[in-house]
Amino acid sequence: MDIKIAIQYRNEDYTTGWIDYCEKNKISYKLVNCYGSDIIEQIKDCDALMWHFNHESPKDILFAKQLIYSLEMSGKIVFPDFRTCWHFDDKIGQKYLFESIKAPLVPSHVFYSLNDAIKWIRKAEFPKVFKLRGGSGSINVRLVRTRSHAVRLARKAFRSGFRLFNSSFSLKDRWLKYRQGKETLFGVVKSIVRLAFPPRYSHISGKERGYVYFQDFVPDNDHDIRLTYVDKKCYGLRRKVRDGDFRASGSENYDYDPDHIPEDAIKIVFDMAARLKLQTAAFDFVVYNGRPMIVEISYGSGTAPEYYHHGYWDHDMNYYPGKFDPYGWMVDNVLELVKSGQINLLD
Repeated sequence: MDIKIAIQYRNEDYTTGWIDYCEKNKISYKLVNCYGSDIIEQIKDCDALMWHFNHESPKDILFAKQLIYSLEMSGKIVFPDFRTCWHFDDKIGQKYLFESIKAPLVPSHVFYSLNDAIKWIRKAEFPKVFKLRGGSGSINVRLVRTRSHAVRLARKAFRSGFRLFNSSFSLKDRWLKYRQGKETLFGVVKSIVRLAFPPRYSHISGKERGYVYFQDFVPDNDHDIRLTYVDKKCYGLRRKVRDGDFRASGSENYDYDPDHIPEDAIKIVFDMAARLKLQTAAFDFVVYNGRPMIVEISYGSGTAPEYYHHGYWDHDMNYYPGKFDPYGWMVDNVLELVKSGQINLLD
């Protein structure tokens, strides 16, 4: 069976990894332009589309999920498929999803009126963690220690709102990484410029308003756990929190020792991926009273080369040390779905 895969090119590791794997294994592929009005015509001679769309791309925000769902409805295999990506960069959607299947989610609370939010705040115990529904790298995450602070945030959420890009946090974070040797001076200067000129995706998305979202604060964690699932395999690491902070995402301070990853967290990943029929997913965990609890999920994950040098687990919890190629696993997953004729629709 001659299979051809359409690939939307981006100059990043996912796309180049897919292309390299296809070329090494003589798999037929075609570079396409998902931003073209004729994208449906472009992929007419292809069996599948692979596109690592970006939540910080103004264009991708506008139509990526809609295109993916439409192609699935036409019978095309897509990576990521709609089940895998509809909740990407949407913490509120993830709250409802995980609560509906009784997953071990850190307790999360969302309100759509200021009165309801303030009533809850008056009874809630603090600290809590404030988040916007979108954003990565802890950029929209704040520790709320008092009721008065929570009320101020709630009022802003229902009045002037919040921009998705937090320029002051970005500058502070890049300056800290620069001092640690993890960022360039150009990166710091870029963050200074963004104080006055935020990235385009922040303008396209507009301000986040009309809701307020809190998660319970899980104390005494000096790290979180990032576990990534791809086609019945799982790999991961621990991310240490920033100095003098509670946030780990985006810290770039990693611990790859597999013995430090709780087995229960790996089992949760395999269970959730099977129940939700996911092609891939990156789960973030914290540990509370010895129990791993999900903070959030995304279909993509960090792509530092060393991330793929430290082994993985299969579905039977066997561990395989050394290097591996998750991009090849993704391509193989697409080939398997095309051959089997399985469309992962929301049935």
